[in-house]
Amino acid sequence: MIVCLCHRVSDRDIRAAAQAGTTCFEVLQDELKVASSCGSCHDCAREVFDHACQGRHLDRAGTPAADLAARA
Repeated sequence: MIVCLCHRVSDRDIRAAAQAGTTCFEVLQDELKVASSCGSCHDCAREVFDHACQGRHLDRAGTPAADLAARA
């Protein structure tokens, strides 16, 4: 789904950035320009990013991603 209409940033784009190592929302904004224009997508973008970072952390702890998705 498109999260940021102004810069056409999708939830997949946000998750990919988190999986690639982006750990700070402000850095994500610099990289993708998400939530940097009108700001109406900020809460949704932040939620997607935080969830992606949490999933990345749990994956590194050894829990398979499929198990995490099943629990959600």
